[in-house]
Amino acid sequence: MEMKDFLKTSKSVIRDFISEQHSDKNEEMPEFHIHTVWASKTLQNNKALLSTTLSDDMYYESTYDGDNGEIYVDAYNKVKTLSRKV
Repeated sequence: MEMKDFLKTSKSVIRDFISEQHSDKNEEMPEFHIHTVWASKTLQNNKALLSTTLSDDMYYESTYDGDNGEIYVDAYNKVKTLSRKV
């Protein structure tokens, strides 16, 4: 899958997920943007990390499996930032 098509589809899946979350809570859908943090294509597969401008501490990992022709999107919630001097 071409990278632009992969990212467009990934963002559509994320937008649908967020919309569904807000409709389940009877909340108005806020305006937001989806940003690509990182993306890569290896052979027939794609992977990307994406985030939004919402203040919900969520980020998303999208994977296109070229062998099966499927996109998987995992939604993660930031729990904590750990730091260590090195």
